[in-house]
Amino acid sequence: MMIQKYNCSFVQQVLEEGGQLIDVRSPVEFSQGALNGAINMPIESFQVLKDDIDTNKPVLLYCRTGARSGMVKKYLDQLGFDRVHNIGGYTQFMGC
Repeated sequence: MMIQKYNCSFVQQVLEEGGQLIDVRSPVEFSQGALNGAINMPIESFQVLKDDIDTNKPVLLYCRTGARSGMVKKYLDQLGFDRVHNIGGYTQFMGC
């Protein structure tokens, strides 16, 4: 399996194309700082919140390390989403 390395320019390009930036960390983590434009959809509530995601637009997922967002990516892949990216950890993109 190929691990794709994401960078700021990729993230900005996807967001300019209408991409959805989703933070799967807890509400407490999210309140302590999140990426600009991110929506908080905690992994614990994701099965309910997933209906708010536009299936026609790309999805960028992140968490603290990339582990939880990786699990959510697999879940969305199984549901048939075709443009889901796990961009990894929050701190990597704070300066974007």
